[in-house]
Amino acid sequence: MARLVRWGWIVVAVGLCALTVPWFLWGDATVVAGIPLWLWWHIGWMGLAALVFRLFARRAWGLGIESGAGSSDGSTPPNAGVDPGGERR
Repeated sequence: MARLVRWGWIVVAVGLCALTVPWFLWGDATVVAGIPLWLWWHIGWMGLAALVFRLFARRAWGLGIESGAGSSDGSTPPNAGVDPGGERR
């Protein structure tokens, strides 16, 4: 399941990067509310990218990088044995 989630986030990242530049609006002189349409695209896209990054940071930060508690290499997490107050158990 983690592999599927990782590939899902990769697809989302590639999609965000691919559509960052509105190449389909090049040469379009449409103006909405006094601002060129391509600039509205950029503003909206940055808002969408911020929301996607927030979702990624909350749900999948460290995906594919951090090992879980039951890792096969036998290592322990760096905060093992420390309570939330910062004292050793």
